[in-house]
Amino acid sequence: MTAPNVLPDPTTEAGARVVDRLERELIGWLTTVTPAGQPQASAVWFHWTGGEIVVYSRAGTPRTRNIAANPHVSFNLNSDAEGDEIVTFEAEALIDPNALGAANDGVFIAKYRRLIDGYGWTPEKYQADYPAVIRIRPTRLRLG
Repeated sequence: MTAPNVLPDPTTEAGARVVDRLERELIGWLTTVTPAGQPQASAVWFHWTGGEIVVYSRAGTPRTRNIAANPHVSFNLNSDAEGDEIVTFEAEALIDPNALGAANDGVFIAKYRRLIDGYGWTPEKYQADYPAVIRIRPTRLRLG
């Protein structure tokens, strides 16, 4: 990825809210683009680390194929009930074949422990089912 990294500024009120939401919220929306140009949105589990959004995915899915063909994506957090507090990142994504995976990602496992346990999974089972590591590097942040 060669795009500049665009980070929310945690020293501002708006930036601090964005960082808090990235750390706290469980669902984000990743939009990729098919080879035919059709946007395709998916609800995903994620975490924010080192200025990147990390998503674990099943291998060979439309989302991973789309990213391999076109790294331009967007990532959104849900709005509040009135349609405010919108967070949209325009970004570049890549599938990282060298990443260690979810079972080795303590921050991710801690964030989703209740859900992982609720599905009867272990971190190792989750990693086996979701082995593709997607790294999303923001290039633009829009708030609304």
